[in-house]
Amino acid sequence: MKLVMICYNAAIDDEVTELLDRMDIKGYTKWTKVLGKGQTSEPHLLSHIWPKANNVIATVVPDEVAQTVLQDIRNMKGKVGRVGLKAFLLPVDQIT
Repeated sequence: MKLVMICYNAAIDDEVTELLDRMDIKGYTKWTKVLGKGQTSEPHLLSHIWPKANNVIATVVPDEVAQTVLQDIRNMKGKVGRVGLKAFLLPVDQIT
């Protein structure tokens, strides 16, 4: 099992959730209005100067599904450009 954590600009929330729906991923946790700055992006701080925000979705899926999610995120990055979209893959040793 793998934990896939997707961090993305809130502006593409529909696209990311539709990707999960297409893959029939029913279980996930979503954080909205997440603040931060990437290595190559402007800050997203929900302030007057930096008004944007990010969302984060985490889901635990079988290894083969995780690889498909990552590939779909790579494909989506080509379509959304520099809006902001990253995915991280972490091992899951146990679930309680």
